[in-house]
Amino acid sequence: MVASDVELKNKSRRGMLKVIGGGVIFAAVGAGGYLATRDPSAARQPWLNVGQDEVDPRRKALSYAILAPNPHNRQPWVIELKGDDEIILYCDADRHIPHTDPFDRQITIGLGAFIETLAIAASKDGFRVDVDAFPEGEPMPMLDDRPVANIRLIKDASIKADLLFTPIVHRRSNRAAYSNEKQLPNAAIAALSNSANHGTLVGITNETQKVARLREICVEAMRIEYVTPRTLGESIDLMRIGKSEIIANPDGISLGGPFFETLALIGQLNRDEMRDPSSFAWKTGLDNTLSPLKTGTAYGWLVSEGNSRVDQILVGRDYARFHLKAAELGVSIHPNSQALQEYEEMTEQFSAIHAELGISKPQRVQMFVRMGYGSDVKQSPRWPLASRIRKA
Repeated sequence: MVASDVELKNKSRRGMLKVIGGGVIFAAVGAGGYLATRDPSAARQPWLNVGQDEVDPRRKALSYAILAPNPHNRQPWVIELKGDDEIILYCDADRHIPHTDPFDRQITIGLGAFIETLAIAASKDGFRVDVDAFPEGEPMPMLDDRPVANIRLIKDASIKADLLFTPIVHRRSNRAAYSNEKQLPNAAIAALSNSANHGTLVGITNETQKVARLREICVEAMRIEYVTPRTLGESIDLMRIGKSEIIANPDGISLGGPFFETLALIGQLNRDEMRDPSSFAWKTGLDNTLSPLKTGTAYGWLVSEGNSRVDQILVGRDYARFHLKAAELGVSIHPNSQALQEYEEMTEQFSAIHAELGISKPQRVQMFVRMGYGSDVKQSPRWPLASRIRKA
């Protein structure tokens, strides 16, 4: 019989667990066995059963689209199926991240990634995807209840399967540490630089001194986001701590696995502690957040010619392609776009990264990523497709 969470917490206070320097040592085999069962695998099922048992080609393509990269894993898409061939895409009003993304720029990019992943998946079955972005106008300063896109799937004998279809289920956003020794080869840089096909400009550098300058900007930008109470609080509110929370809400920032489960069990990891700059959780969180950013051997960025909603959608489409190409090549990718965020405390870093990259208005850096080679990581949790479709 497995002990309840409450029982384990009580035992922990009697010395079942010991925390030393941020590490966790188990003093009871039973607890270790319990934690071994805490993998939230049920929240990753959409990756495993993608495309299965779907007769409607729209639903089949959509089962891949929901795996697209998106900010804070908010999965902001809401879908209506209309007639026999149409999809209407909306932004979920509950999925905004207003403190770090006050104008829904990042959310819009995520919706663009969704559209491109859909198009790639549809091509596998010989369908062309026609996209009419913001058919009722571009909402500003934030997205509203108007459609993001009207999308039609049209059978077309000339359509060949996009070569980026296979990497869809292998794509990951890898936030862990990367090798500082293994360089991104020039052949990979060339392939990734040519991955976009919606007008986005792609830049990549593996030059040591430039990487060091960009890293300094990125680390400071992340530090600013972390020490600013409202932006840190936004992330904390979206954290899912442990298996139960992740399965109940398979979006946001997942903190799963034995390490986080253990800290939660002994009272070292809770939302109040994470907000308190004097706490173990806050200090450890800052270190764990910044340390991986100091690793990797390259950076990549995506630049649009303007900053309209359509520009943002097109960048999202090309970011999906960029990320899928990286997955195909075995290159690890971690979005480090904090310096691109539009709130007051980030103004200096916003200017610094644009200056370092030589980008000025009307052009705009829309995505910035850490690149290199890291260990394998698991897929991000996903809401099942059925939960994202509403009746027209």
